[in-house]
Amino acid sequence: MNQLAAALRQLRTETGLSLAGLATKTPYSKSSWERYLNGKTLPPREAVEALCHLAGEPVGRCVALWEIAEAEGSGRGATPKAAGSKGSATRPQATTPPTVTAPPPTPSPPPPHQRGVITLAVLASVCAVAVTAVVLALLLIPAPRASDPLSPTAATTATTIGPGCHGATCEGRSPMSMRCAAQPDTIARHRTATGAWMELRHSRECGTTWARTWGGRIGDRIDMTVPGRTGAVHGAAVGNAVDAESYVYTLMAVTGPGTVVRACFQPAAKAGAAPGRKECFDGRVR
Repeated sequence: MNQLAAALRQLRTETGLSLAGLATKTPYSKSSWERYLNGKTLPPREAVEALCHLAGEPVGRCVALWEIAEAEGSGRGATPKAAGSKGSATRPQATTPPTVTAPPPTPSPPPPHQRGVITLAVLASVCAVAVTAVVLALLLIPAPRASDPLSPTAATTATTIGPGCHGATCEGRSPMSMRCAAQPDTIARHRTATGAWMELRHSRECGTTWARTWGGRIGDRIDMTVPGRTGAVHGAAVGNAVDAESYVYTLMAVTGPGTVVRACFQPAAKAGAAPGRKECFDGRVR
């Protein structure tokens, strides 16, 4: 449980989300996340997977840690209490004189022809039990696949749901809801004059690129364009306090190797002042 909680705390740090931010982005409450991150309660497997997706990390390692913690919590990993432990001693009981009883009459052996029938019946029963055990074992043992090593990571990633779109079907859609942000590449990063961070992210599985920002203020805005492409402008804004404590993503644009993508940051205007200076930077898809 401690290893799982430590891994979840690291993921939460990578997301940049507060407990309130996690509650907004997931179906689990702020108090529930507090218990999960401090190891007070075993989280649902779905909560572990949701946090991995928010952090843009693969779910394999954390799900393996969750399975270990779940096995320990359910008692499957518990060690039986040693015999003779404290509290197991009993007080000696008063003894009574043994009662002498006559031994029961010894049954007479069956006739020779009945002994042969009994022997055959016992052998048939033993064979039936052995055959049943072999059949059950063959049915329960999964057949190994040549492409997947027999490891906890392979077992968990085999059940991971893949991206919800690819290529042109991803244009103008959310990288989070389409599950394109699981293992993206960061193709460019920039820190603005106001202290906010920006990144251009690319998913090879989806064939798309998007921008994200964090550490900004309410009213900050980001825009992503593909120079030379008409209509490929996607923007997002920091709309509230929860957004300011977490990542804000643009929608996706279809890109391929060699595509140049530009991201621009427009800081929020202070009261009674003109908007701050717009900052832009480029990145190239590798």
